[in-house]
Amino acid sequence: MLIKTLIAGFGGQGVLSMGLNLAEAAMLEGKHVTYLPAYGAEVRGGTANCTVAISDEEIASPVASSPEFVVAMNQPSAVKFQHHIQSGGVFFLNSSLVAVEIMRGDIEIVRVPANKIAEDLGSPRAANMVMLGAFTKKSGLVELPDVLAALKRILSAKKKLVDINEKALQTGYNLF
Repeated sequence: MLIKTLIAGFGGQGVLSMGLNLAEAAMLEGKHVTYLPAYGAEVRGGTANCTVAISDEEIASPVASSPEFVVAMNQPSAVKFQHHIQSGGVFFLNSSLVAVEIMRGDIEIVRVPANKIAEDLGSPRAANMVMLGAFTKKSGLVELPDVLAALKRILSAKKKLVDINEKALQTGYNLF
């Protein structure tokens, strides 16, 4: 199995962190992983995306020309990447920021009000973790305990952020 996921949004939304967390969780499960971040020169407020490939075997290329999963955290990313996802794939949309209608009948669309949920939790910056939780549950690529363990490892230098991010992950996971 080789599954590729593209995660996209504005710089500062935590899309690269989502991808890194997903990649780390897959590594904890003993899977082969590639993580390929891409972002504009302006970073915050500009565009950012990353590709995470997860496989049971070695991975030849980290590039995802037609990924099985796409996560769009903002409208420009939804518009740009809606045609990249392969037929039969799953398109995760942050419905708090994406209003565009997706005109493809050959993919599953999962709408997650990530920003609204994060605001309700008291931490608007945790929208990425809400989405990652929902993605974890719906995709089945990795297990939630491994995503939580990866989160703790990634945030080991910022321990005060662990609790709210854990809560956001769990909340997103429990949506489905």
